[in-house]
Amino acid sequence: MRKSLIATVGLLLSLNVLADGYVVDKVYHPIVLPGEQRLEWRFMSRQTDDRNVLAQRIGYGRSLSEYVTLEAYVVGERDHEDNFGLQAYELESRWMLTDQGKYWADWGLVFELEKQHKQDAWEATSGLVMEKEFGRNSLTMNWFLVYEWGKALHDEFESEFRLQYRFRWKPQVQPSLEMYLGEDFVGIGPALMGVQRFDGQRQLKWELGFISEVSGIAKDHTLRFVLEYEF
Repeated sequence: MRKSLIATVGLLLSLNVLADGYVVDKVYHPIVLPGEQRLEWRFMSRQTDDRNVLAQRIGYGRSLSEYVTLEAYVVGERDHEDNFGLQAYELESRWMLTDQGKYWADWGLVFELEKQHKQDAWEATSGLVMEKEFGRNSLTMNWFLVYEWGKALHDEFESEFRLQYRFRWKPQVQPSLEMYLGEDFVGIGPALMGVQRFDGQRQLKWELGFISEVSGIAKDHTLRFVLEYEF
């Protein structure tokens, strides 16, 4: 099992990853809860040598079956004149491929379709999600293939890779280390997350991470925050 895990990590890290968008984002997990509904808010602030990007995403989703969920988002972003406005719309579906704990790792798929607001610019994403738990540790990996098209941009394929190692110290406090790979970008940094469970399926999840680029000399730091309420 350990050899298989090492081989999987090595394979994914050796892929020629290409991405020129915002590589740092949420790390997806494969588990779907039957009958779940969720409200989600994502916040991202990226500071580079010449720009400070601020983006937010608000979404609602629910499970269509015990294995499939569908979520809809609106995305807002601050422009070059520091005005914050609607940037894009997005549909996202997650598909749990394996029952939790049945095999040596849990597997899932992610599909996304995004359209820029008032522009002929589209983006379709498909991703493979893997999570392996050993003791109180979790290793989660995401690999995405992205296709962009439309009059407002060049048609092209891209890919991204995300990795998260998490120590489940207690439900409310789970420190982790994250890695993101993209075109001319390698980012790594710490994160902290937790979950507070209530009656039934109600629970509040949160994530906070700070990722720094380590592949170049230019400044590139990203602060990301996720808040989810599942019910």
